[in-house]
Amino acid sequence: MRVSPKKQLGQHFLINEKIAKKIVNSLALNKTSQIIEIGAGTGALTKFLIKKNASLKLIEIDNDAIVVLKNKFENTTIIHADFLKLDLETIGFDNYAIIGNFPYNISNQILFKILENRNSIVEMVGMFQKEVAARICSRPKSKKYGILSVLMQAYFNCEVLFDVNSNNFNPPPKVNSSVIRLTRNNVKELSCNHKKFIQVVKEGFGQRRKKLKNALKKFTNLDDSNLRETLSKRAEELSVFEFIVLTNKIFSNS
Repeated sequence: MRVSPKKQLGQHFLINEKIAKKIVNSLALNKTSQIIEIGAGTGALTKFLIKKNASLKLIEIDNDAIVVLKNKFENTTIIHADFLKLDLETIGFDNYAIIGNFPYNISNQILFKILENRNSIVEMVGMFQKEVAARICSRPKSKKYGILSVLMQAYFNCEVLFDVNSNNFNPPPKVNSSVIRLTRNNVKELSCNHKKFIQVVKEGFGQRRKKLKNALKKFTNLDDSNLRETLSKRAEELSVFEFIVLTNKIFSNS
């Protein structure tokens, strides 16, 4: 059975086996032997994943792809579900790796899902639109540094591994792609409230051209003299640590 890529699912099937193998081999697997593949499609990555000495589970939403996967990989667990709606605790893995060629139209949502499950995810190797990948891994004082950069780097070490041209897909996307790796760092919990941290980061970058004293005006505890230097900066100038300090200062009296 041949699976036609579905535009509504954002499907662009990887057709270059060398790149597929390179993506799979980018998993370190030095802290886990459990892997979840998101959006397995027709099995471009799965073909190489099953050669790893690991427990593998596939998540796929497309009915047609499910049929192909079952025929190709009879002894592999295939979960027919929408990853974004799936409770990952029901999968039965504890600490695991995630891998996938992610649909560009839901890549941000996938990242936030990974963030929610950060204490169970050891590493992630994934394909993203090149610009999104750059944002995730950008450092402070870069124009690409933003909300995703701060939130993901708070809990993961982030690195761009390599780029992939659009002609390696069927159908070719209109953008180029990059493969990145996120490796869970040693921060179990931030030294500030996680939800308030997200709130401050989002507000700070909501008006990124403005200095933080203006971008964060909705918060009432901004009159601390120790904050003057920080508030004179723009959000893109602050490191993860500085956002943590800022969050604690803002909510110290709340």
